[in-house]
This record gives sequence, structure tokens and C-alpha cells, in this order.
Amino acid sequence: MQDDFILETISVTKNFFGDKSSGVNNVTIFIPKGKVTAIVGESGSGKTTLLNLLYGTLEPDHGEVFFKEEQVLSRQRGIQHAHKAMRMVAQHDNDLDPRISVWDTISEGLPAEDQSHAIHRVTEALNLLNIYPLREMPFGKLSGGEKQRVTIARALISRPEVLLLDEPFNQVDATYREGLQHDIRYIVKEWGVTVVLVSHDPAEILSMADELIVLKEGEIVENGSPEQLYHSPKLLYTAQILASCTRLTSAHAKVCGIKSKRSIVVVYAEHIKVSSLGSKWLVKMVLFKGFFEELIVEKEGITLRVLNYDRRKYPVGSKVGISIGKYFEFGKWES
Repeated sequence: MQDDFILETISVTKNFFGDKSSGVNNVTIFIPKGKVTAIVGESGSGKTTLLNLLYGTLEPDHGEVFFKEEQVLSRQRGIQHAHKAMRMVAQHDNDLDPRISVWDTISEGLPAEDQSHAIHRVTEALNLLNIYPLREMPFGKLSGGEKQRVTIARALISRPEVLLLDEPFNQVDATYREGLQHDIRYIVKEWGVTVVLVSHDPAEILSMADELIVLKEGEIVENGSPEQLYHSPKLLYTAQILASCTRLTSAHAKVCGIKSKRSIVVVYAEHIKVSSLGSKWLVKMVLFKGFFEELIVEKEGITLRVLNYDRRKYPVGSKVGISIGKYFEFGKWES
């Protein structure tokens, strides 16, 4: 394994109940050291299975997992050095006692004989995740976002080399999500921790991931930087996962002014400009998004999603014109 990679899978397969459509199939990945790698895909694509294979919770049916030069075996066979170097934060915290204080929840697992060292470590973790004022609160009294910060702090207390996160923002309110993402990025930068996370919501990880791995039906279909995959997706599946977009047939694309050479056209909402000129599209719905709106416009039975930053200019029932600056083509080539 190269020095700049810390985790690796070689042709790993893990299926359940003999069903090849479950789990992952023949997956080879390389996780860069000191970076944030996000595994994305629709529900049931194998994201959590792959995370558990990396952590050693599951053992592959075929293939191998490596941490640096060490093969990662199932934790049921015994705890290895590789296992000790990794920590996992799962979607649920059911194994944590709701009556215990935040301080004690985080400090579990540290050697009891060196109290000054433990106090320093816990204080550092609390400050790093911005939860020091909550140190005396019972864990069960916290909000979902606060609990997630505590579980991450608890995982970091032993200074792991790899932190694996399973849907880390699932229970976090939108107002706290960005702050937690910033904290995780800071941890990666300051401590050099490698983070691997899985998510079904790409919007929450596009701004924080260095690398994306796209899974579909247990197989890797694309990988690269968020910018690369967002702006130049090779597959329809990737485009639909990463962006708010509209899928059109080539016939429908023609109504939108697009002369497509392939059977499927995808248009991102931000690539459509709306104006008062033309006035052939009917505004069917206006969705408030804070400092901008998302317009749902319709013409000849075709519906598009359009971003509008000039709020309230185009109310429901008004007629607008559109222009499409960029689009992607997929599917069969048209004759």
C-alpha cells in the first residue's frame, strides 16, 4: 500500500442470505490518509456494509481489507492493532447510558490511573466539539445534534487514526449541521485524522469531502472529487444523486430548446435562467428556500425546477421564459 493511503479493500464481496443484490460486490477502494472520504449512494446501495467491512465489524466473503500493511480481520477473531487505530460512530446511540453525564460518557475507555491526563483529554475533546458547557448534563437530556457531538468526542478521545461515521448528520438539526461539518474538517486538519463517512444526502457532504465514492447496487460506479463528479458526472445515477435536477427524454428536451444526441438529458436547476421574456412557461409552484426560491415551471406537460434569486418576482400563475446554459446527456445515442 502506498504511504498516502491508509485503508484499502481488494476485490471485497459481502452478501447476505446468498443474495448478490445485497451488500457489496468486488469492491476495490483506496482511502487517502488525512482526508475526508464520503461514500454516497441511494438507500440499499451497500454504503453501511462497506463501512463495517473497513471497521472489521463484518468479514468479507471474498477479498481483503487492509489498514496500512495489516490485513483487517473480523473483530470476532480478536482485537488487532488495526481495530484499535479506528473508531466508529454509528447512526444510533442506544448503547450509551442516558443517565450518565456528558463528561463521564466521553471519558469511558481512558485509563483510570492517570486522572490528570484524562482530564486534559476530555477537556480537549469537549472544546474541540464545542460542547464544554454541556459537560455535567445527562446524555439523555441532550438534543440529537448535541448527542452526535458527544459520540464523536467519545470516539476521538483515544486519538484514533481513522474515524468512520455512519450518517453522522442524520439526527442533527439543519442549524447545527454546518457547524458540525466545520468541526469535523477542523479535526482532520489539526489532528490528521482520516475520516470515512457514509451519507444518503450529498448536499451535506459536498462541501466537506475531499473524495467521493459513488455506490450503486453494491458496486462502485464513479469516484473522484466532489467538484469533478458534480460538474462532470459520467453517469445519470451520479447526476441524480448529487444535484437537484430534472430528467428529460430527448423529445421533451427539444421542447426546452435542447437538441440532444442521446436519449436522456439532465438539467441542473442552477443552469436554468428565468426571465419575463418569452413567457411560455407557467409557474406552478414557488418553494421558499431562504435567500432564494425554487420555481416549478411547466410547459406542454413538462416540468422543470429553476432557481430564482429575485424573490417574489414570479408568483404562482405567472408566465416566464427560460434559457438553459448547460445540460448533460446520457443513455442511447439517437439515430
